[in-house]
Amino acid sequence: MGQLTIVGLGPAGPELITPQTRAAIDGADRVWLRTSRHPAAAGIDAPSFDDVYEAADTFADVYVEITERLIADVEATDCSVVYAVPGSPLVLERTVELLRAEAGRFDIEILPAVSFLDAVWARLAIDPVEVGVRLVDGHVFASAAAGQTGPLLVAHTHANHVLSDIKLAVDEPPERVVLLHRLGLPDETIVDVAWSEIDRSIDADHLTSLYIPELAEPVAHEFARFDELVRVLREQCPWDREQTHASLRRHLLEETYEVLEALDARSAVADDIDAPELDDHLIEELGDLLYQIYFHARLGAERGSFTIADVAREIHDKLVVRHPHVFGDTEATDAASVMPIWNAVKAEEKGRESAMDGIPAALPGLALAAKVQARACNAGFDWDGGVEVAYADVESELAEVRDDPSEHEVGDLLFAAVQVARRLEIDPEDAIRGAAGRFARRFRIVESLAGDAATLGAADERQLTDWWSLAKSRESLAD
Repeated sequence: MGQLTIVGLGPAGPELITPQTRAAIDGADRVWLRTSRHPAAAGIDAPSFDDVYEAADTFADVYVEITERLIADVEATDCSVVYAVPGSPLVLERTVELLRAEAGRFDIEILPAVSFLDAVWARLAIDPVEVGVRLVDGHVFASAAAGQTGPLLVAHTHANHVLSDIKLAVDEPPERVVLLHRLGLPDETIVDVAWSEIDRSIDADHLTSLYIPELAEPVAHEFARFDELVRVLREQCPWDREQTHASLRRHLLEETYEVLEALDARSAVADDIDAPELDDHLIEELGDLLYQIYFHARLGAERGSFTIADVAREIHDKLVVRHPHVFGDTEATDAASVMPIWNAVKAEEKGRESAMDGIPAALPGLALAAKVQARACNAGFDWDGGVEVAYADVESELAEVRDDPSEHEVGDLLFAAVQVARRLEIDPEDAIRGAAGRFARRFRIVESLAGDAATLGAADERQLTDWWSLAKSRESLAD
């Protein structure tokens, strides 16, 4: 087996490299630097993985590529390989985590090193254990700092846009924080700065970190506050106390349709157009729907089954698994190539025996028909011929309805019409809702033309046809 030794170069210049690390580098057959962009790397004659940083799309891709290349190098020869990282190999080093996970394939040794944390504590003059500092990765600040009130030391704030994201993640920020930049170097900078200026005070780089002494409200405070509100309502409101999963079902359905109505209104305006009234309406309806979700989670918490945290964790982990083209090695070049990946992962995950398994029976009729047809099509049960095949089916089913005007045959006709929509890539639910909406608007015009209900009820077919034609033309002019 090959031998890999992982060492740290310390937080600043070469003077902080330990004698043990120096000896390991000098005695190695081959040395790799994670990056040459580190003050202590200048005196080490070794190749780096800087090219990976330049070519990869994300940091996750960088870390995986470095890990794979290092493992290949170690396994290809019997020589000793040293991998040198900035700071300490045991502090916020994702590549080290990935390498340790593969340790069974080769011998691995990790040497202790001076971390940037030591310099931070010295400059801030604090004992991190005594004050309870939590170390947070700036790349995932919003999730990693959720529920925290401080103090927080935020690392990996390597660019001003990262600091901007951190700034926007806090609703009620502290007045002032501390930026620590290039500690231990001649151009070391420590700035006590207003929160609003954290992304404007310095040119952040890979040697920049942020210290937040305290937060008045933790990140994700609004979600925690809302969860507490649902708990209080459940305990103190007579109506809320009486609710069950079953009794809430119709409310969930109603709120869902109200969200859809708000979405339809917002979708009528381009996404990049400012429409505050429509956005406020959508916010309100989404909030009502969110309340239903939190309520069901509260019921689960009361019987000790699950909490809202379990709900969030479940959907988070499920989405990661179902996106191997984002979080794994699978490739997807466009939206069309994503669906087969999603369906394959989902089928394996659910252990389904039939393509029809798992289709919610409570779906609206047209949506249910579309889902059934799509599942069959994805399984290979479909005919060539494009939309003409669907047109022929509609004609055939219409003839059968004429011969047998039963619910069964009318159902087959509607099912065939859904196939037309599917082959034209039109959502049948959207199509029928649009048709119903157009009919309702035109009928309102007919009512205004008639003047009153009695006149409308007494009109003959010719008058009705004239009014309907006029209503259609007026609606077209309005559009």
